[in-house]
Amino acid sequence: MTKAGIIKAGITKAGTTKPELIKGVLFDLDGTLVDTAPDLVQALNLALADFGYPTKSLVEVRDAASNGSLALVNAAEPHIDEAEKTAIQQALLHHYHQVNGDQAQLFDGIAPLLTHLCELDIPFGVVTNKAARFARPLLHRLELAHLMPAIISGDSTTQSKPNPAPMRLAAQQLGVHCNRILYLGDARRDLEAACNSQMLGGIAHWGYIANNDQAELWPHDYGFTTPIEVIELLK
Repeated sequence: MTKAGIIKAGITKAGTTKPELIKGVLFDLDGTLVDTAPDLVQALNLALADFGYPTKSLVEVRDAASNGSLALVNAAEPHIDEAEKTAIQQALLHHYHQVNGDQAQLFDGIAPLLTHLCELDIPFGVVTNKAARFARPLLHRLELAHLMPAIISGDSTTQSKPNPAPMRLAAQQLGVHCNRILYLGDARRDLEAACNSQMLGGIAHWGYIANNDQAELWPHDYGFTTPIEVIELLK
């Protein structure tokens, strides 16, 4: 695919940085860098069982995995009262601490993309709304943490995505100006965070994007069907 083929129509920023001037890459974690849905759904099902509710298949709730633990509970049992949803959410987080990383794996094409970034000497890292107590052990288990000068979690700053604060902190840790960084994500808040911080936004279409999400309406500079297309952009 050519560079022109990767660029998507959408709400873009004026004066978009040329691809060859991209000097840093940041990833959302769940649904962009790592396929964590199997672990999250396993934890969800353990929590549902604790409260006497039927379990759900991965297909039924996978698209909610990027939106946090409460979103998973809502996808599984949308009609129960809020207090019980919160209780199930807490049980989910307890179980997730036990299964975090058991089945998680990099999405197809991510490993060669990371290798390519290393070869180009382009620093990369993660900005996620996932709490550090889950994000960092997962990245260590996947043997990625030592490669990343920036790992920003949902509790690294007082505000989380789409607020630009965690994005700017990550840019500082990469040592790259925001407008030279490509941020890849699979949720609206990811692309809004990129826009709010003046980073280039790339939609990770391989992630947890539901048919009714209308991702083409999110602010973005690029859309990628696979991580390999990011390599093509950077060549």
